[in-house]
Amino acid sequence: MNSTPSQPRILLSKSADYRETYANSVQVRVSVWDFFLNFGLAHQETPDQVNVENNHGVYLSPQQAKALWNMLGQNLAQYEQAFGAIALEPQGSPMPIPTGPVH
Repeated sequence: MNSTPSQPRILLSKSADYRETYANSVQVRVSVWDFFLNFGLAHQETPDQVNVENNHGVYLSPQQAKALWNMLGQNLAQYEQAFGAIALEPQGSPMPIPTGPVH
């Protein structure tokens, strides 16, 4: 008898120190063993300087990094199909500094 094992049921829970944050910056370091994603907030206070405050680092195995890449690709394609293409800022041009009142 050749029975296929059933898929385990996955239960998701949040640890006591679970936190959600916003990141507009991510740096990636790669080694033969893992990928390291360093998330943070980038602030440009002057035209010639961007400050990045890193606040969370995540290590991923190469297999998890590839699974994340596939998942992000699928979700980005669905997002662009629903809402239109996502434009990336041109490389090398500084972010504009807002002027005027902030609401």
